[in-house]
Amino acid sequence: RAAPQERRRRVAPLAAAPAARAGDEPLLRGIFEIGKRSCDVVLSARRLRWSPILPESPTGDSSVALQAQEEIIEMKDVFAVKLKLRRFAGQKKGGTLLGITIFKCLNKEENKLTDCAIHLNNLSEDHCQSWFRHLKEILNGFHNRPKSLKVFVNPSSHKREATHVYYEKVAPLFKLAGIKTDVTVTEYEGHALSVLKECELQAFDGVVCVGGDGSVSEVAHGLLLRAQLDAGKDTADVSEPVRAPVPLGVIPAGTTNVLAHTLYGIKHAVTAALHIVMGHIQAVDVCTFSTPSKLLRFGFSAMLGFGARTLALAEKHRWMPSSQRKDFAFIKTLADLKPEECELSFLPLQIPQEDGQEKDRKKKGRTKKGSKDQWQKIQGHFLNVSIMAIPCLCSMAPRGLAPNTRLNNGSMALIVVQNTSRTEFIKHLKRYTSVENQFNFPFVETYTVQEVKVQPRLKSGPDAKENMSLNGASAEGNYPWNIDGDLMREASEVHVRVHPQLIDLYGVNTDDLESSQAMCNCI
Repeated sequence: RAAPQERRRRVAPLAAAPAARAGDEPLLRGIFEIGKRSCDVVLSARRLRWSPILPESPTGDSSVALQAQEEIIEMKDVFAVKLKLRRFAGQKKGGTLLGITIFKCLNKEENKLTDCAIHLNNLSEDHCQSWFRHLKEILNGFHNRPKSLKVFVNPSSHKREATHVYYEKVAPLFKLAGIKTDVTVTEYEGHALSVLKECELQAFDGVVCVGGDGSVSEVAHGLLLRAQLDAGKDTADVSEPVRAPVPLGVIPAGTTNVLAHTLYGIKHAVTAALHIVMGHIQAVDVCTFSTPSKLLRFGFSAMLGFGARTLALAEKHRWMPSSQRKDFAFIKTLADLKPEECELSFLPLQIPQEDGQEKDRKKKGRTKKGSKDQWQKIQGHFLNVSIMAIPCLCSMAPRGLAPNTRLNNGSMALIVVQNTSRTEFIKHLKRYTSVENQFNFPFVETYTVQEVKVQPRLKSGPDAKENMSLNGASAEGNYPWNIDGDLMREASEVHVRVHPQLIDLYGVNTDDLESSQAMCNCI
């Protein structure tokens, strides 16, 4: 006869799978203590599932056992597995084996990700080692997940918090996931660019930048510039650039963090790190900014006019604290509001025309889409000109600076704000912070384009010097551009092209992208 305690306990039968699929076949089955309850645990290539071992009914009725709640972890959500050891104080190696700990990526509210641990306790070393090996083999099969990363940390970003953010919040997750890192703490502007030109990129699965928009822009530019050099491309001719060799990860540690907000929907270092660890990769469009003779920059967005002059003024007051400097520059530029005189030539997005579309094109504040290979030209006085290949979300613009574009649809948003009164311009700016359409003004026009040529018109005469000072232009007549939060000055014509899916960014998996696009389509 079975012992009384053995007769009173039975393993609850696991729920049958609705249909046999590849990867659902059991690899291992065993007993572990989970949450102080003995559980029957089954591992397949796709998931880990368990149910508690319940006491048997005295009457032999199995209905109690059938009520056991089965729990499931999808293996695609697991990013690390460790042997659980008990060590004495000061002991660094060895220890008493207690079981296995599985680390899972957990989705929380508002696009936030976090990590959680599930402990599978069992004192049998052979049992745990067998399970540990199988779990590691499954995790090693996720080939998009990086094993080695080159990391750039900008210690001067925002409130000088990037170093703390990386070493306290990000590095522990990378170590837990078994990712090797090579860290460069940048010491000057252009440092990351110099390192990227010389380092052995083939030794890494990806590059990570911890900093603000300017730091990320520099690293993205460096990655793409390195790709052109390795391919033997002439950087003076970038009409058909080659893709970046490895993905780029963005850990937000700046003020605005436009690219991080666009990728994750939130400024949260742990969320960003977990997207990198999990290998969530999304191809993203990139712009080239060039003159007739040279490449100026790879980037995602740019502004000429108010957005650029505000940045130029803020850069002149670097001695001020970050938030005060930007508030001062914004208010001062708004007080001295002056239009930019320039000529814009653009090639509208080439798409098939539909009935009734011509009527919609003529409405102010609506996206205008032109016919095939037809360059259009407008010139005049503009308070601001924005050219954006991504939506550019941030906390101050929850819908995005360019909500009608996408991360990888092969087009740019050209947003032109004509000269108007300061009062009307402020109304336009306030719309960015709300859910209202910021383009629904008679002085705002938007276009969906593939290429843009911008030619500022330099003034001459007795008022030219005063106008240059107000507009942020230098004595040489170079007008400021704000490219991804970096200041650039250029006097000649700037040619902007969009290049579809030129770089892979860690941060958006397919499901997240579909849901975010559906949300944008509903706006």
